[in-house]
Amino acid sequence: MRRRHVVSWLMTVCLGLTVALIALPVRAQTYEWKLGHALPPSHPYNIGATDFARMVEAETKGRVKIEVHPSGALGSEKDMIEQTRFGALEMGLLSTGPHAVIEPKLEAEQLPYAWPTRQHAYRAFDGELGQEFKGLLINKGIYVLAWMENGYRHITNNVRPILTPADAKGLKIRSAEVKMRLDTFKLMGILPTPMAFTELFMALQQGTVDGQENPLAVIHSSKLYEVQKYLSLTGHIWGSAALEVNKKAWDKLPKDLQEIMQRCALKAAENERLLIEKGDQELLGELAKKGLKISKVDTKPFQQAVRPIYNQYRPVFGEKIMGLIDNYSK
Repeated sequence: MRRRHVVSWLMTVCLGLTVALIALPVRAQTYEWKLGHALPPSHPYNIGATDFARMVEAETKGRVKIEVHPSGALGSEKDMIEQTRFGALEMGLLSTGPHAVIEPKLEAEQLPYAWPTRQHAYRAFDGELGQEFKGLLINKGIYVLAWMENGYRHITNNVRPILTPADAKGLKIRSAEVKMRLDTFKLMGILPTPMAFTELFMALQQGTVDGQENPLAVIHSSKLYEVQKYLSLTGHIWGSAALEVNKKAWDKLPKDLQEIMQRCALKAAENERLLIEKGDQELLGELAKKGLKISKVDTKPFQQAVRPIYNQYRPVFGEKIMGLIDNYSK
């Protein structure tokens, strides 16, 4: 009889413990990701990326934490594109043009003088062109949350002011390893030199190249004025930047976290674009104070010089993408 009471008591205790364990709240899974980009901490890329990370952590109540790595700490843009594609890196904020190494059609964004104003480009990337590019990258294992801005590119050098294509002839100008951009510079008479951005400052310092081309925010934040004399406002290319995530990592996220991250990404992109636009209005004065001799440029001769690139690359990009660019640039 006593044994029966003991067994009954043990069963009651076990039942109570089971009920208590079931009643305990299930701890939600957390995600700790890295996000890499190539530019310094003061650049709008980094401000946009850290704002995004901060918003995501706050709105997910700590379930998603994103650690931002600026200044090419995780490699060149080409390296980080490959890392994000194959999952060695969860996220990147990376210029769209260099993605041509995995999808040549994305180079279409950088057709010279394609975008009369940045608002034309915003409408394209927030519209059908952005969706088309997003679909191309999904097929390569990358999911784009939002399109931020790199900006209009201008040429700096140490030899002479560049006011016409004739002034640019024979200058060794660093370029990203993007085929259409290299071909564009050749039409200007430039000798383009492919080189990772992380190698640029030293190459300018040592005279390996005469100059480079980048948006004003990059020229300022990377202190290229310390190793350059002349800035010519050619505005030859406008570029976006993809806030992207490894597709497999994205698909593993619960739906509620995906929705939060998507919302935060669009807000961060909006803020980053404003920083780029506002910065362009202010940075010319800052760069002049740093000693750069700034020249305004009549872009019509440059546009005429590079026009053959459109027919050369139309078969590469296809009629759909070329049609979208034509429509959005009007």
